[in-house]
Amino acid sequence: MQTSRDRFLDVVRAGAILAVIAQHWVMPVLSYSDGHLATGNALATPGWWVVTWLSQVMPLVFFAGGAAGLISFRRAESTRTWLAARIKRLMVPVLPLLAVWLVVPDFLRGLGVPPQPLQVGSAIAAQLLWFLAVYVLVVLLTPLMVAAHRRWGLKVPLVMGAAGILVDVARFNDLGYLGYANAIFVWVAVHQLGFHYVEGRLGTLTRRGALTLSAAGFGITALMVAFGPYPASMIGMPGAPVSNMSPPTVLLAFLAVGQIGLLLAFRPQLNALAARPGIGNALSWLGARFMSVYLWHMPALIVVAGVTVYGLGYETPAPGTLLWLVMAPAWFAVCGLVLLGLLRLFAQFEMQRDTGDATAKLPQLVVAGLLVSGGLLGLAAHGFAPLSDGIAHGPVPWVVLATAGFLLAGKHIPVTAIGTRYLGRAVAVSERALLKR
Repeated sequence: MQTSRDRFLDVVRAGAILAVIAQHWVMPVLSYSDGHLATGNALATPGWWVVTWLSQVMPLVFFAGGAAGLISFRRAESTRTWLAARIKRLMVPVLPLLAVWLVVPDFLRGLGVPPQPLQVGSAIAAQLLWFLAVYVLVVLLTPLMVAAHRRWGLKVPLVMGAAGILVDVARFNDLGYLGYANAIFVWVAVHQLGFHYVEGRLGTLTRRGALTLSAAGFGITALMVAFGPYPASMIGMPGAPVSNMSPPTVLLAFLAVGQIGLLLAFRPQLNALAARPGIGNALSWLGARFMSVYLWHMPALIVVAGVTVYGLGYETPAPGTLLWLVMAPAWFAVCGLVLLGLLRLFAQFEMQRDTGDATAKLPQLVVAGLLVSGGLLGLAAHGFAPLSDGIAHGPVPWVVLATAGFLLAGKHIPVTAIGTRYLGRAVAVSERALLKR
């Protein structure tokens, strides 16, 4: 059992969030005229799809989350206390974002911002909540998946991957709605690989073994792109008939294998880098604010684009041109300064440690997690529409749903009408897994 902090996982998490920020800040191609904000994606430039094979790092986030989750799970007093802490820790940084974006759209409308750019900004602010919605579901499944991991080992992610392939087959044969099942199969499979880093062969691979694994992952990804129905870009592109990301295809699981193997091959060097005082301090700073950085980097972009593109008439240069290369660092710098300002205001919520005892029972926590996930998914799909458009059809119902889940994850409330027998069996399985740690 690991007793000290794994700095390799810290590096993976930090690198992943920085890659997410870089990708999102480099992507926008923007111009404004006559009440309409024109939007494009720089990564849609011919040949730039190859960048997404490294910049699409959501697989690494789930991998690192799986590893860190298993470490914290086997240290927890019980499944109940672990699950309560995870739900609350994931949801606390979201609360200030919800509070701000409930009022911002109406405030901007009052300043005279036209409907179309207002809609674009409000949708972007909520879009990234999809990750939390899915991640909460993965957290709910973690106790059962830990038990499965200890009984069946590597067979678990292999079966999940096989299920992901079957889902894609159905999706590409006129059953497109089934593709959303891969939001579970693909991300749980990658999350499970994190378990095998902590308790399995991934954590003991030699450099040659890790590079072989990486080559296999990227090689299979390339073959599936070349001969299958999968697009070359690992992110959704404007106008593309198929996206590897929404919903996720099984291709992302193979991409994950390639990325994980590549990082594991250089783990000694990454650990040495993390051991440097300056880098170590930066990792600690970022780790304490991980969720806040993720949640607020797009609002920072919205602020910068609102002031420069909408307010000052700035047009993004054509991607890849000399002017674009010159302006990109300045764009990043301004976005970074705005993000730091937002973090000074809102990161304190994430950094505060909850000292209250959560007394909610496990069935109640399952319901709480489902409410949180459903509320965040609704917000990601519908965005933060102005409240003046009507409360019932705006973000309020979804905010209420997610907030109710957060509150339900605290104090015990008797809940007896939600599948008691099934949930009781789930409790028994997960508790046995914890006792065997």
